[in-house]
Amino acid sequence: MKFDKDLVIERAMVIYAHPDDAEFGVAGTVAKWAKAGVEVTYCMVTNGASGSQDPDMTREKLRDTRYDEQRKAAKILGVKHVVFLGYEDGYLYPTLEVRKDVARQVRIHKPDVIIAMDPRFRVADEGYINHPDHIAAGEVALRTINPDASTRQMFPELWRDEKLEPHKPKALFLETFGEGGTVVDISQTMDTKIKALLVHKSQLGPEAAGFIRDWNKRTGKSAGYKFGESYKVIRLDREPAAETKPRRRARPAGAASRGGARARRSVPRTSRPRAAGARAAKRSGARARRSR
Repeated sequence: MKFDKDLVIERAMVIYAHPDDAEFGVAGTVAKWAKAGVEVTYCMVTNGASGSQDPDMTREKLRDTRYDEQRKAAKILGVKHVVFLGYEDGYLYPTLEVRKDVARQVRIHKPDVIIAMDPRFRVADEGYINHPDHIAAGEVALRTINPDASTRQMFPELWRDEKLEPHKPKALFLETFGEGGTVVDISQTMDTKIKALLVHKSQLGPEAAGFIRDWNKRTGKSAGYKFGESYKVIRLDREPAAETKPRRRARPAGAASRGGARARRSVPRTSRPRAAGARAAKRSGARARRSR
């Protein structure tokens, strides 16, 4: 599938924390790409076993229920592979063990694109505190690109013992939740997204459909679509831009004639990373670029 004039996608992987995370955030894109022939793999890092307030529920029963819901949702969307890594829900950290397990899946499935949540997103304006598992899974996704899956001497047992060669995707798509970036038109797959989301009956009811439609409508409107999902797209198959030479402060007039003149100080141009800006879908605000 040709995403734009430079990016052709044959395989994609969604790396996420819990069952239903992908359906909430990226299922319209997943369904669209799968329909276009992209081989999509879900890599779900935790077991979803903490997602209940029912005192009679057990972690084992909830895990099995949520795995079953995720398989059914993935089938609706056309996802080809669903990988359950099985780490405990609510206890996830980007440890070397987790990083190795995710890197293994990237090397096995060799995605052209990885879709993940931006780990910089912490707090939304509407009172939502991002789940630490989302942050950890997003961090692992970044680390799998550099260095875990792409570097031969990182986890060398993967290629030495398991014969899994290093792999680097062409692009990373980080969810922006309608707050700018590249908007994917999901107008033709919105109903499919809702159908897949509502399979997660242990987590939500039919009332969730209205909220999700409104969210994706706001996102799509920013790019002229009926419905959309938005991403910060980082291209990994291009040479990095040449580094700008640091600025130097001009020497004060007459400084050269003064004894013991100070050497000019080099003042590098600095920047601070912008906040993730994903605000849980209530407002989209930023102008978005249109894309397929």
